[in-house]
Amino acid sequence: MSTSRSIAWTVWIIASIFYAYQYILRVMPNIMLDDIMQQFNIGAATFGQFSGVYYIGYSLMHLPIGIMLDRYGPRKIMAGCIFLTVLGLLPLIFADHWIYPIIGRALMGMGSSAAILGVFKIIRMTFSEARFPRMLSLSVMIGLIGAIYGGGPVSYMREVLGYQTVIQCFAIGGIGLALLTYWIIPEMESSQQSTVVSDIKEVLGNSRVIWCCLFAGLMVGPLEGFADVWGTAFLKQVYGYDSALAASLPSMIFIGMCFGAPVLSLIAEKVGSYLVTIIGAGIAMAISFFLMIVSQLTPGALSFSFVLVGICCAYQILAIYKASTYVREHVAGLTTAVANMIIMIFGYAFHTTIGSTINAMGGPNSSPALIYGVAVVPVALSMGTVGFILLFIMEKSSKGAEQSSAYP
Repeated sequence: MSTSRSIAWTVWIIASIFYAYQYILRVMPNIMLDDIMQQFNIGAATFGQFSGVYYIGYSLMHLPIGIMLDRYGPRKIMAGCIFLTVLGLLPLIFADHWIYPIIGRALMGMGSSAAILGVFKIIRMTFSEARFPRMLSLSVMIGLIGAIYGGGPVSYMREVLGYQTVIQCFAIGGIGLALLTYWIIPEMESSQQSTVVSDIKEVLGNSRVIWCCLFAGLMVGPLEGFADVWGTAFLKQVYGYDSALAASLPSMIFIGMCFGAPVLSLIAEKVGSYLVTIIGAGIAMAISFFLMIVSQLTPGALSFSFVLVGICCAYQILAIYKASTYVREHVAGLTTAVANMIIMIFGYAFHTTIGSTINAMGGPNSSPALIYGVAVVPVALSMGTVGFILLFIMEKSSKGAEQSSAYP
C-alpha cells in the first residue's frame, strides 16, 4: 500500500461520504415534492421528468468518468463531480423558470456517477487487493444507509427550516466535501500510454468481462423489477394484503442489501471463491421467488425471504469486482463503469419485460397476469446462475490447463 494507514482510511471515508451524499440527493425530490411543484407551478408529469432526468445524466457519464478516473485519478475528477452536484442544486434556490432545475437535476446525475466509480478507484489505490471487496461492501452499506435512513432527518429539517434552507445546507456541505476531497486525496501517478479507443476495445473485447456483466444483469430482477415497482402490486393482488403491508414488505429487500454487502464479502473470503458465492446467492434468490409464486407464504415468512433476497442482491458488488479482475489494472475503472452500465440496462429491461407481460396477460388488476409477470424474475435468476456456473467451470478448466502445461 503506497499510502499510510491513516491516510488510506481517511480517503476511503471521504469517498464513502460522497457515495451517501449523492444517494440522499437522489431521493430528496420525493421528500420535497409538494414544495418543488408549488414553487414552479408544475404537475406530476413534469415533476416525473425532473426526477427521471437524473438517471439520464447518471448513465451517460459512466464511461467518460471511468476513463478519466483511470487516466487522471480520483482527486480532480471526484472533486469536480462533487462541485457538479452542488451546481445542480442551485437552480432550486435561484431559478424562476422550470427548465433550469431540470438541467440542474441532469448535472446532479452526471456528478453522482463518479461516486461509486470513485470508491472503486480509491479502494484500489489505498488498500491491498485482498481487502478490496470488504472495503467496497462497507462503502455500499454506508451509501444505502444514507438512502434508507436519510429521508427522516431531511424531512424533519424541511419542516423546521424550510426546503430551500435545507438545499442551501446541502450545497454548502457539498462545497466543503469537494474541497476536502481535493485537499486530502493523493494525486495518482500515471504512466499510461494507451489511447481511449484502445482501452475501450480492451474492455469490450474481453469475453469474460462481458459474460460476467451479462449474467450479473440477468440476476438484478429482484431489486430493479420487483422491489422498486411491481412488489407492492403483486402482494396486494395475489396475496390480498392491504396497501400498508404490501408497500412495507418489499422494502425489506433494500434493508437486506444494506447489510448483505459485508456479509457476502465475508462469505466469499471464507469460501475462497467469488463465483461460488455469486452462484449460491443466485440459487437462494431463485428458490425464494419460486416459493413466493407457487405457495401462499405468511407475512413473517415473506419478511425473512425478502431480507435473504436483499442480502443476496449484494452479489452485484462481487460480480463487478470479479469483472475488474479479468483486465489489467489501468483499465479497472473503465471496466467497473462498463459493468455498472450493463447492469443498469438490465434494470430497464426488467421494468419493460415485466410490464409488457402483465399487460399481455390481463393487466395489473389480474392475479394470474401479475404471477406471470413476476415469474420473469426467477426465470432470469436461474439463467444468470447457470451462466455463472459455466463461467466457474471454464475458469477451473483454464487454471487446470495452465497448471498441466507448467508441469509437463
